[in-house]
Amino acid sequence: MQVTQPFLAYRIDRVDEKISGQLQRITLDDISPGDIIIRVHYSNINYKDALAATGTAPILRHFPLVGGIDLSGEVIESTDERFNTGDLVSVLGCELSESRDGGYAEYARITADSPIAIPHGLDTRSVMAIGTAGFTTALAIHRMEINGQNPDQGPILVTGATGGVGSFAVDMLSSKGYEVHALTGKPSERDYLKRLGAHKVIDRNKLKIGTKPLESARWAGAIDSLGGDFLAWITRSVKPWGNIASVGLASSPELRTTVMPFILRSVSVLGINMSVPRELRIELWNRLANDLKPCHLEEIVTREVSLLELPQAFDAFIAGEITGRTVVKIR
Repeated sequence: MQVTQPFLAYRIDRVDEKISGQLQRITLDDISPGDIIIRVHYSNINYKDALAATGTAPILRHFPLVGGIDLSGEVIESTDERFNTGDLVSVLGCELSESRDGGYAEYARITADSPIAIPHGLDTRSVMAIGTAGFTTALAIHRMEINGQNPDQGPILVTGATGGVGSFAVDMLSSKGYEVHALTGKPSERDYLKRLGAHKVIDRNKLKIGTKPLESARWAGAIDSLGGDFLAWITRSVKPWGNIASVGLASSPELRTTVMPFILRSVSVLGINMSVPRELRIELWNRLANDLKPCHLEEIVTREVSLLELPQAFDAFIAGEITGRTVVKIR
């Protein structure tokens, strides 16, 4: 199938040092080169997408670019023998909306190593409901397990619990038998977190962070999306041989701590980054279709917007007003 007509895309540009995005009609000649053309079904909105679209942080490496770090859809043309017309695939990250045109368009062209075939049990909408946030959570749990984490060791703390990663962490960990303690700055979402499987909900606004080199050991591990003083406090509060998966910096990129938790309690901090080998991406998507498949996916997806509605959707992310996940229906 040849795409000969202009199609709709949300394109981010910089004009007079001001970064903004808008819906435009573009053609295949306007987007990044690649081996595979995909008719895009769905994308989603991550915090990183909001930063890029609003110019709040320097995400894009050149301009203009189509936004959207995730996409799913149907292969309509491929020069790579691994993919055929009609294959349903997803692409997460892979420099989309950084140095390559992304998923906020009716069509996308990508390199052959980027897409992953959607496994049985998921479809083009559900993989975008999961998206980078759910994949990041699966990677965090996977690495924690490799490093010896198991439910018998005690409760796991999840910070930023109402966000995308946090919501998935509460869901996935509880479904695997972990006792989950959810830390949130939105105590009004207590019932939401309980429905996802949180055993205990902690109000971040009332939290008193100690300053001792080692605090009372409360958790067997943690998945942290805040960073800063919160992550430093978690290192001091995790039990011996516990694992902390560091996935974000919503509070601060800095980390001020001592070596005491590491040399006296053997605490491990595991950095979580989406740039993983293709074989591991395939393995994690298979887990997301099986033992790590979210049990409350439709509860976590709190909004679905169309491509036409997309320009008005980003400000709420920057303001920290979003709970759960937002799916973008492209076609």
